Amino acid sequence: MDKKRASKILKLLKKSYPSAKIILNYSNEFELLLSVMLSTQTRDVQVNKVTSKLFPKYRGRNMRGEIENYSNVNLKDFEQDLKQVGLYKTKARNIKKTAGKILKEFNSQVPKDMRQLISLPGVGRKTANVVLGNAFGIYEGIAVDTHVKRLSLKYGFTKHRNVDKIEQDLMKLFEKKDWLALTYLLIEHGRNIQRTKNDFIELFLGKIKNKV
Repeated sequence: MDKKRASKILKLLKKSYPSAKIILNYSNEFELLLSVMLSTQTRDVQVNKVTSKLFPKYRGRNMRGEIENYSNVNLKDFEQDLKQVGLYKTKARNIKKTAGKILKEFNSQVPKDMRQLISLPGVGRKTANVVLGNAFGIYEGIAVDTHVKRLSLKYGFTKHRNVDKIEQDLMKLFEKKDWLALTYLLIEHGRNIQRTKNDFIELFLGKIKNKV
């Protein structure tokens, strides 16, 4: 896939999904971090249902107070709060540990650095990219979820199946200013294909191929 063709695909996606953005609900960067951690193997809609009760329950007077509440929570009780998301026991443990580490090592602030973010328990590059882009407007990479992976392979953006290699290929194809948007455009398009069975990008690529 060359950059010119990739740019045309991006324009088509932007035209079709002008409002594509993150659908997880949050009121600060720590809640965003938690939401993204909870979204692993769980649909965003389900995460929002869980956090609609979770966030008010643990919200503090300020960011530090909120993080302290998660750090000090009884793990068994916290597991019950998260029981409606996949891998809830692992996520409960990681969130509690992450809160403690942010308090002790990062002065009660969610890190704005990729290396520091992925040092947190349960946080990988995908989660870090989502947090950096949405909370701080920092683009260090591209979040690759199942939709992004599947469509990147389908459209020839990459030949790899490893998410880190897919991310590197996408970063080479698209301008940095579009990295955050690309994730949500592909997610929205992937969901639309599932609903309608209509893939206009595939049709576009087919027309180009027939002209060659």
